[in-house]
Amino acid sequence: MSLKFFKPLSDSFPWPLQQLNVEQKGVFFSCFLGFLALLWFFIRSSNKGLPPGPKALPLIGNLHSLDAQLHTYFASLSKTYGPICRIWLGKKIGIIISSPALAREVLKDKDTIFANRDVSAAGREFSYGINDLLWSPYGPKWRMLRKLCVRDMLSSSSIDSVYGLRRRELRQSINYLYSQKGLPVNIGDQMFLTLLNVITSMLWGGTMKGEERASVGAEFRNVVTEIVDLVSIPNLSDFYQGLTWFDFQGVIKKMKVVLKRFDKLFESMIDQRQKLDRNGVGRESKDFLQVLLKLKDVADAKMPLTMTEIKALLMDMVVAGTDTTSNAVEFALAEILNKPDVLRKVQQEVDTVVGNDNIVEESHIQQLPYLYAVMKEAMRMHPALPLLAPHSPSETVTVGGYTVPKGSCIFVNVWAIHRDPSIWKNPTEFRPERFLDNKWDYSGNDFNYFPFGSGRRMCAGTAMAERMFMYSLASLIHSFDWKLPEGETLDLKEKFGITLKKKMPLVAIPTPRLCNPTLYE
Repeated sequence: MSLKFFKPLSDSFPWPLQQLNVEQKGVFFSCFLGFLALLWFFIRSSNKGLPPGPKALPLIGNLHSLDAQLHTYFASLSKTYGPICRIWLGKKIGIIISSPALAREVLKDKDTIFANRDVSAAGREFSYGINDLLWSPYGPKWRMLRKLCVRDMLSSSSIDSVYGLRRRELRQSINYLYSQKGLPVNIGDQMFLTLLNVITSMLWGGTMKGEERASVGAEFRNVVTEIVDLVSIPNLSDFYQGLTWFDFQGVIKKMKVVLKRFDKLFESMIDQRQKLDRNGVGRESKDFLQVLLKLKDVADAKMPLTMTEIKALLMDMVVAGTDTTSNAVEFALAEILNKPDVLRKVQQEVDTVVGNDNIVEESHIQQLPYLYAVMKEAMRMHPALPLLAPHSPSETVTVGGYTVPKGSCIFVNVWAIHRDPSIWKNPTEFRPERFLDNKWDYSGNDFNYFPFGSGRRMCAGTAMAERMFMYSLASLIHSFDWKLPEGETLDLKEKFGITLKKKMPLVAIPTPRLCNPTLYE
């Protein structure tokens, strides 16, 4: 990231400023920059005892030197300045944590202090004004939302209850890939569509049917992509909060437009579900939307679940459940194709458990320890959120002997910890065997390996993500042999955003490997 990402400020100002002459604009910007310089001086002078970090320029701090690949740039800073270091993002302080010991201090020992989020302007919009689970500040409302999600929506029994909806969507995807046999397929795009259909099917698959559901799914594909792109854009409003009102880059305005499209879809689905329940047919058409609406009716009167919070939770599940898991499956398949011996072991295990005259069911995945090891290794090398979702301390606190001011933006570099050679032997090598001893899990208690985060703000959808990843990858590998198109080479480079993606999409050719064509129906 560099300043070239930002539009010229003078062209972005709204209203009368555009009509000022050159001399008047010069006076305005001189006063404006003078104000920022004074503000910078007071901020710098009031923050003693900060962690070490690169030299910062007045006003812009270290914005000029940031790299688009933030996770690798932060890792390089840590090698120079240590496991806790500091950068200036405009007038905001960023603290980078890159060791298991300091990650434990932030996420476990002092997790109550660090339980808040550093919310971007775009995140504030798409979370319906910070009314979702991901961005809500730590407090009674967040605890209520977390409890509802973990107990009523993302528990094992709740996930089991909508298995039929997941199965239907995945089988349709396998059928589509069968129709593309011998042709190049963009794996990332296909998995994104598959998992979006799976997620939306679980959310409201019992509410909407057939062509209507397909049409809504197509609309969601577009808006989810737009949301992820907007949240990933470096935004001046996040570095200088006093400038949020101006919305120089139009990020907030664009996010409001996207949110209106989402809201219209949500309203339609909520209306349909309420009609089904009033007519007494809801019992036969179960989905998560039905669960949320029932919870709204029975919620604690002191802490009611509002319709805005229902929409925000639906938004969380649609955006987080599709982009992160589809990226993880794409990375895993790419790593497997790059290691023929790993591919051979995975196919041998799946064939032994499932057989060649059967299809993969979720009940099989508990019997696939090597595939589990593949998943864990893929998430070690390519964690979905390489810097986690940013935390922010509710008070000034000491970490690693240094002062971390209230309101700082805290980046926990999971990516760097997962590739630390003092923890992992040959950390850049994809080797699933390192996970076969079941030493590592997703509980977040071991700060050498915590791809889903840790502490109070650990990902609530871990169990769902695990099932969807395993079920999808097992089905892809069991149903097809995969090869790259003629003359193509495999590129495993990463691209940083709010989530970690492959820089170059994985394009591969499927060849059916099951003898009975009816198994692809």
